[in-house]
Amino acid sequence: MFEVSPRTIYRDIDTIDLAGIPIRSTSGVGGGFEIMPEYKVDKQVFSTADLSAILMGLSGLSNMIRGEELVNALAKVKSFIPAEKAKDIEIAANQICIDLSPWIGDRTIQPYLETIKTALQDHKLLSFGYIAHRGNKTARTVEPYQLVLKSSHWYFHGYCRDRNDYRLFRLSRMSDLQMRQETFVPRDPQKPTLDLDEILVSMQTEIKIRIHRSILDRVLDFCTYEHLMPDGVEHYIVDLPFIENEYHYDILLGFGDKCECLGPPHIRAKMKQKINEMAAIYSDRHTFRSAPS
Repeated sequence: MFEVSPRTIYRDIDTIDLAGIPIRSTSGVGGGFEIMPEYKVDKQVFSTADLSAILMGLSGLSNMIRGEELVNALAKVKSFIPAEKAKDIEIAANQICIDLSPWIGDRTIQPYLETIKTALQDHKLLSFGYIAHRGNKTARTVEPYQLVLKSSHWYFHGYCRDRNDYRLFRLSRMSDLQMRQETFVPRDPQKPTLDLDEILVSMQTEIKIRIHRSILDRVLDFCTYEHLMPDGVEHYIVDLPFIENEYHYDILLGFGDKCECLGPPHIRAKMKQKINEMAAIYSDRHTFRSAPS
């Protein structure tokens, strides 16, 4: 279960013994090490609610980040569960499921997490290709300092030696991640800026869109019911928070013909321009021709 050698087990037994916990060994078939029966560990440190919460957190994290530490932690927490409360704690822990793995998508995320986690522990440099703003591909060498899960996406924060500054890198935009043998002396790390509410609010405006009810669930990813007003049986008028950048225009375009931007006029005009540019790609003069065999 723990994927360690017998030598490691003996070393751990010595550590437990040095901590003042009495250990005894039994030789022969069925023998091994055990804590002396007379020694009592206080298992009342955690309440049922405490143990359920810890198990929920550890189990959710273990879906994406695997390692000896998590296996050990889960085993230790479970050892604190009294037999008569095991069923209740199992039910409580299963009432909330935290699964950080994607439904579909980039299968490199989990191995990348493992590589970054090892680099964090060993202070090893990371090198990788990175797709930056506007699709620019760059090569980076980075001192890793922190793994970050934000809005269902994994990032890591580190000091980029190519930019001489701290940067936040999204794992899905990385390629060919390599942990180098070169180590680094940790700097005083800066915390990444993860709360952008004030900045985004200052940049936001509201636009008015008319949507078909079939995309209501998708629109509610970007606003709340308070932003909606029925428009007949099949449609809604939505006051949608909007920032005038490519990302938010792409969101509107992604709603297809089930969404019409009603205003402001300059955003409606920009949408019309983008739709015309898209239509031009599919004109006859852009018909795809396969290469000759």
